[in-house]
Amino acid sequence: MVVQENTERRKAEAMDGDEEEPVTPAGRFFLQPDVEAIINCVIGLKLPIDIESTKAETCKTLLNHPRFCSILVKDKRGVECWRRTHVDIDQHMIFPSQFQGDDGNEERVDEEDDGESVNRYLAELAVSSPLDLKKPPWEIHVLKSQRCCVLRLHHALGDGTSLMSLFLASCRRVDEPDLLPTLPTGKSTNTSRARPGLAEKVWEWTAVVCLTVVYVVEFVLRSLWVRDGKTAISGGAGVEMWPRKVATAKFDLQDMKLVKKAVNGTINDVLFGIISYGLAKYLKLRSSRELEGLLRITGLALVNTRQLPGLQDPSNMMKKGSKSRWGNQMGYIVLPIYLGKVEDPLKYLRRAKAMLDRKKLSLEARFSYWMGSLVMSLLGPKLATILNYRVMANTTFTISNLMGPQEEIMFAGNPIAYLRTTSTSLPHALTMHMVSYKGKADMQILVAKDIIPDPHILAKCFQDALHEMKDLVTNMVHEGSAT
Repeated sequence: MVVQENTERRKAEAMDGDEEEPVTPAGRFFLQPDVEAIINCVIGLKLPIDIESTKAETCKTLLNHPRFCSILVKDKRGVECWRRTHVDIDQHMIFPSQFQGDDGNEERVDEEDDGESVNRYLAELAVSSPLDLKKPPWEIHVLKSQRCCVLRLHHALGDGTSLMSLFLASCRRVDEPDLLPTLPTGKSTNTSRARPGLAEKVWEWTAVVCLTVVYVVEFVLRSLWVRDGKTAISGGAGVEMWPRKVATAKFDLQDMKLVKKAVNGTINDVLFGIISYGLAKYLKLRSSRELEGLLRITGLALVNTRQLPGLQDPSNMMKKGSKSRWGNQMGYIVLPIYLGKVEDPLKYLRRAKAMLDRKKLSLEARFSYWMGSLVMSLLGPKLATILNYRVMANTTFTISNLMGPQEEIMFAGNPIAYLRTTSTSLPHALTMHMVSYKGKADMQILVAKDIIPDPHILAKCFQDALHEMKDLVTNMVHEGSAT
């Protein structure tokens, strides 16, 4: 009854179609056929799924956001726009027949088997299931027997920061059901640093200018002809349509925090150190010839370019002039990895931190976002798509990291067990998306299975990389306290 009442109310309030809002340049990029991107977010639940409660909560929260009740149309100039429309929630609820068996009422016997089943389903969605753009571009796939939902969202709706902010506004804390989850802001809690003097400011701005010029030139060259050499994990143009596999690497945030303290770094420093050392371990397993010398490969990291870091209140994000606007406000940075026969995992970590420190000083991410928007606005989507596609085809992998809440949360009264995300395929054979939640961090590893046939081994290499770093740091601490 609640769903029906909400549906009728929205139908009465729906716009008559005369008002349209242009899609942002970044959003238009994700609508192009060669790079059409869909985000697949897995929401694992602890209890059997109540369909009516899920529908009611979706109608009450997500459908109050204008993007989730708008369709994509083109105006007289052929420019994509958002047009408000009536939403029938039943058209957005998908029930895959293979996951409707026991209704999720039985106790979970083997969570690993459940995870494998869900990952196989995600791999199928990555290349074979586009969204119907005749309705608002999102769906909820209910996998009742696995006690999870797959929220499928067209990337034109927004980036990870926007969508996670909105999702958390739809949830409540388990320990205090009347409260919204705490939004991770990404702001540093270190306030002990002294204010820089004039000489330090001049030096810092000089470094910003020099590093920005160097990295911008490298980024432009990547969009033209410079590309990585061929390795066992290389993708390239056309690989986005190859069959996929998905595996999950699981990390403990406390382990990552312990390691980051050893180098006075950040979680992102540790993550990229794990990626560097894990890839070195994996390539060594695949072929010893890969690491005879110093091998350089590069990845693309997705970076939030908003003035305010971290997640924000969705209502504030929709306001004009907000420092954390809704939409696709992300840029790329090119991340080089040097792989060799080095057996010391902390050397990979220190090298990753030094490189990321330089990247953070530069304006590379802002430039890539600004340049992409400018090319899209002035020269059109075709050229913008070609340049962005070439950057991806000329690099080896994609990596992103999104902070989630650290307290346990629930959706429609059902406690959430885990949050994971992946996306449709890029011209990379390797795409990695990490989301943290409740002291854990799960990284979804999406691979082209004809190039990387064993992503579960790659996931273990990443997990082992963190364990080895943690063991070394723990031993260093113990040795230091002993002396």
